[in-house]
Amino acid sequence: MTPSTPPPASTPPSPPYDFDTPVDRRGTWCTQWDYVQDRFGVPELLPFTISDMDFETAPEVLAALRGRLEHGVLGYSRWRQDDFLSAIVHWYTARHGTEVDPAHVVYAPSVVYQISQLLRLWSRPGDGVVAHTPMYDAFPKTVAANGRRLRECPLDDWTELERLLALPDTAVLLLCSPHNPTGRVWSADELDRMSGLCARYGVAVVSDEIHSDLAHAPHVHRPWVRHAGNSRWAVVTSASKSFNIPALTGSYGIIGDPATHEAYLRRLKEADGLSSPAVLSLVGHIAAYREGAPWLDALRTYLADNLAMVAGRLREEFPQLGWEPPQAGYLAWIDLRPLGVDDEALQRELVEVEKVAVMPGAAYGSPGRVRLNVGCPRSKARAGVEALVRALRRLVDAG
Repeated sequence: MTPSTPPPASTPPSPPYDFDTPVDRRGTWCTQWDYVQDRFGVPELLPFTISDMDFETAPEVLAALRGRLEHGVLGYSRWRQDDFLSAIVHWYTARHGTEVDPAHVVYAPSVVYQISQLLRLWSRPGDGVVAHTPMYDAFPKTVAANGRRLRECPLDDWTELERLLALPDTAVLLLCSPHNPTGRVWSADELDRMSGLCARYGVAVVSDEIHSDLAHAPHVHRPWVRHAGNSRWAVVTSASKSFNIPALTGSYGIIGDPATHEAYLRRLKEADGLSSPAVLSLVGHIAAYREGAPWLDALRTYLADNLAMVAGRLREEFPQLGWEPPQAGYLAWIDLRPLGVDDEALQRELVEVEKVAVMPGAAYGSPGRVRLNVGCPRSKARAGVEALVRALRRLVDAG
């Protein structure tokens, strides 16, 4: 992308986007704020939980949505049209240096819907699906609900990964790239290595890349499109995380195999009746991908500063943790095992004393950790890390 011309040195620039001013989300049917009691049993907690952000989306996206609403007619629509497809192609070229064939693109109401359909197309009931641990909590639920068997592989255990992929009934590698919850950005060598293993053992790949636009420098996200070693692969993604528009619904995928592409579209349209998209999702994606890059760059800087703040406080209070910010995203995945604190005791301190909701690592298959969402104004992020520090300090001091 072409960098903008800097302003004259005599005129300090003012921030074009405001991420500091809190937006009150209470009373908006907000999962993170209004329904925190569903998961934690207590209402009115300050939440750092589900992976959406507390920021308004890009003003360019809001302007496009308002313009579409002013038209006044919200009838059936089509996603197989040039405005939507060319916006995706443009984004991958400009943002990721990757060519995408628009003929390979599909629409879906959600990323998880795509995963379910691809599991059904590329495996049979009882087949194995490999995924890395810790693991996004929707993965095991989706695999089990589709009658497949989850095979868990530790994040950096390449020997175990090959063993699992080599099993005769392993059908799919369900990859999270960048990885949720750790924020790991896979290197080109790692992706090539995974691609080679999947090609060797005839395993299809579904790469969930919904956090792809939130990699922090110097780390660079590399779409699976550039690393596919066989024809049975798909990228499933959305602008919903990077531009904070999940409530619009809507996602898209890139399916490399033409037969699978057509089979997927038959299911979408004929079996499930979902081929008419959410028109505001299309509008949001097009505006984000055509006009939203400056906002996204400012957001990434702000998120990186939030994560640096968390790292600084943990370094001051608990240097033995050696915690470093993630390579992507706004989820602080913190390994607390060096402190020897009990998970249940920590949750009691956080919920009952500090009145905050922080996701326990056990929700992702890894006890002894927490996942703190700092996709929020700095004042809230600071309140969250201070609450965590106080709770940990009490438990550590109590022995």
